[in-house]
Amino acid sequence: MEKPLKGKIALVTGSARGIGRAIAEDLAEWGADQVILDMNQEACEKTAAEIAGKYGVRAIAVACNITKKSDVEAAFSKIQKEYGTLHFLVNNAGVLKDNLLLRMKEEEWDMVLGVNLKGAFLMTQVMLKMLMKAEGGSRIVNISSVSGLAGQIGQANYSSSKAGLIGLTKVTAREYGSRNVLCNAVCPGYVQTDMTGALPPEVQEMLRKSVPLGRPGQVKDISRVVRFLCSDDASFISGTIIRVDGGMATGM
Repeated sequence: MEKPLKGKIALVTGSARGIGRAIAEDLAEWGADQVILDMNQEACEKTAAEIAGKYGVRAIAVACNITKKSDVEAAFSKIQKEYGTLHFLVNNAGVLKDNLLLRMKEEEWDMVLGVNLKGAFLMTQVMLKMLMKAEGGSRIVNISSVSGLAGQIGQANYSSSKAGLIGLTKVTAREYGSRNVLCNAVCPGYVQTDMTGALPPEVQEMLRKSVPLGRPGQVKDISRVVRFLCSDDASFISGTIIRVDGGMATGM
């Protein structure tokens, strides 16, 4: 099988499981060496070993709290020492803490904005030092959400963080396009993951009915779009927001 991303280095945040792991696996399948970055070192090491064994790529494990700049800078140093460069940054890590606006606690707001938006900002700001120097250019893909486009009841924090991520995407594309850094965002709709699987059954059914295709998305529906955005076929796409939602947010 052809390996169009061979020789490239990819960093996916939140890649020990879920959508993040699927993205890392798809990039590895096309030959990209991996940085598996998540909160838990043991989980990172397990995923890195499995991906390296399955796809024949290098994969290092990096435990990092992306809301702390010191952690992000330490991750940068480790990546620079191991690989010397970085071609792809996928800001995927995200959390939910739903509540109605009047009931939402300040710490619920801060936690979600911290991980989903501040974390992506810090990762982008720090990793740009390598991304701008990557031979052949580099890509940033931010995993936003249709909630950032339409708003969602009970998700003032989550919707705000994902809308902010869209803004960050557009600014990054404008500021660093001249350095051959392409930046795009993917907005998943209802996707079957551990996070959405923890929602009450009646909420899951409501979400399923809101999708014109009549089913939730699978992690591969998202990861394949991210892989496309990292490929040479997407070399003239930047500052773009792509919905992957089965028609859920059509017209928004």
